[in-house]
Amino acid sequence: MELEDSWGRWEAAPLGEVVALMRGLAAPWWVGGGYAIQLAVGHAYREHEDVDIVLLRRDQLEVRRLLDGWDFHVPGLTDGLRPWALDEVLPGQAHNVWVRERPGGPWRFELLLEDVDGQEWIYRRDRRIRRPLAELTVEADGLRLVAPEVQLLYKAKGTRRKDEVDFEAILPRLTQGQRCWLEVALEVGHDAHPWRERLRHMA
Repeated sequence: MELEDSWGRWEAAPLGEVVALMRGLAAPWWVGGGYAIQLAVGHAYREHEDVDIVLLRRDQLEVRRLLDGWDFHVPGLTDGLRPWALDEVLPGQAHNVWVRERPGGPWRFELLLEDVDGQEWIYRRDRRIRRPLAELTVEADGLRLVAPEVQLLYKAKGTRRKDEVDFEAILPRLTQGQRCWLEVALEVGHDAHPWRERLRHMA
């Protein structure tokens, strides 16, 4: 699916192609975003505008070196996009990286950098929300996915239609433990979010 952005055109690479690239990374990584929810559901139910790959901030240079030759840019640090040079450690306020095969080409996928404290994952929008790093993962089709309750927490920031669709699709498949964790995390980070009532009702 193609999407035009003020900083260039997005033409998401097929998920399988991005996964094949990432197989060479020794550090842990996860499929994130809408694909993480869809793979956990087990079947396709909507189109996807992008591909999100999640990795730990401490492992950023490994993926930068693995894909040397690709074009990396970081949004949010300046008024536009800033190139990411080989062997440059990105500042803490850099949370995502856009990736494409060559300058001027379409953006193909996005890297999302997650913070940890030892063996604890930290929700970057509210650092009070944490969980053991070992509990960040579910597996499907031989892939490591961001746990759906964690992915939904990120999706709770906005009111996009696709996020509502993802929530509806995965909600019946969440365990009681997953629903409880998400409801508590929303109480801390997004107290008035309407998903809380749905989660409490199912409990």
